[in-house]
Amino acid sequence: MSVLTGLDRFEKAWPKSLKGARVGLVVHPASVNRKLEHAADLFLESRKFEVRAFFGPQHGIRGETQDNMIEWEGFTDRKTGLPAHSLYGRTRKPAPGMLRDIDALAIDMQDVGSRYYTFIWTMELCMQACLEEGKSIVVLDRPNPIGGMHVEGPVLDMRYPSFVGQRPLPVRHGMSIGEIADYLRNEFYPGLDFHNITMQGWKRDMWFDNTGLPWVLPSPNMPTPDTAAVYPGMCLLEGTLLSEGRGTTRPFEIFGAPFIEPEALVKRLGEFRLPGVFFRPMFFQPTFQKHAGRLCGGAQIHITDRGRLRPFKTAVAVLRAVRDLYPQAALWKKPPYEYETKKMPIDILAGTDRLRKDIDSGADLERMEAGWKEECLSFRKNVRKKFLHYE
Repeated sequence: MSVLTGLDRFEKAWPKSLKGARVGLVVHPASVNRKLEHAADLFLESRKFEVRAFFGPQHGIRGETQDNMIEWEGFTDRKTGLPAHSLYGRTRKPAPGMLRDIDALAIDMQDVGSRYYTFIWTMELCMQACLEEGKSIVVLDRPNPIGGMHVEGPVLDMRYPSFVGQRPLPVRHGMSIGEIADYLRNEFYPGLDFHNITMQGWKRDMWFDNTGLPWVLPSPNMPTPDTAAVYPGMCLLEGTLLSEGRGTTRPFEIFGAPFIEPEALVKRLGEFRLPGVFFRPMFFQPTFQKHAGRLCGGAQIHITDRGRLRPFKTAVAVLRAVRDLYPQAALWKKPPYEYETKKMPIDILAGTDRLRKDIDSGADLERMEAGWKEECLSFRKNVRKKFLHYE
């Protein structure tokens, strides 16, 4: 039997205290049940509450904005006449007027298991706004598509908060969006009236293709579960002048730049003996974003063993290899990035400036990994384990 998401269970599990409530629904294109029925349609048909408004995160309610960091404006939904509010435009946090005619926000968004992915921070800003305005929050839980076992990468240093990381979390956190919501509520918003509709049948060792659920792109450049698997590392390339493959059919799996010689890069990467991956040398020409229309040399990551894959370490190795081979090349992108105008994009992605400095100084990859492993171990023992719902 398929895993049942919070959306699959909401009719039976809706909080009794919110029966008949006026509800705002936070959704995106992947907010579907196992029959591919969208949450907006299911909520409108329900007799448990009255839907009063829709809210959408980065890329929009319907995935309107293809590229990264493109804002969108709210609109009136043609089908229902209800307002559809943008949470990635003039504001990322629901304004008091947006919440005036509702009693609760219901949040149903497919996450991809990485701290950088902005949907969890949209969720946090909704929690913050609802606490301030005396509204309730209901989170409909969904699987972490890259499993709930592995934790990797630096824990965010709160000197580097941004919209790609607002609270201490490792880059690959190994939690469901509902578990993260519990963490945020208990650690930062204890006065919030909070409800979590959990999944049924999900286990921590499941990857998305083990769930029996259909994959719908949660954002336009997340086409497959394999993309999600490499994303906890390869999103780091957004903070560089390397192409992370946007403008190709395999974003985050394909990477490179016009100055890179593919065979030399792959040879250097082979010396790191990275587990679970194979690098195939290639040329590509992005159709938009970095180096659009220019021939780039680089490689494609092929996952050979996802259980052994360490995506963050893999991406750090890519950056080390490029720095080693092309020490004079400009590598780091300058701000602004994701509403941060002063700190380096790579630093807010990593959640620390230590990674950039280590790469520039040629630090040993294993030593770098030992540092973030220690941070992850502390987070797992002292924080994360308190908020895990599933075996």
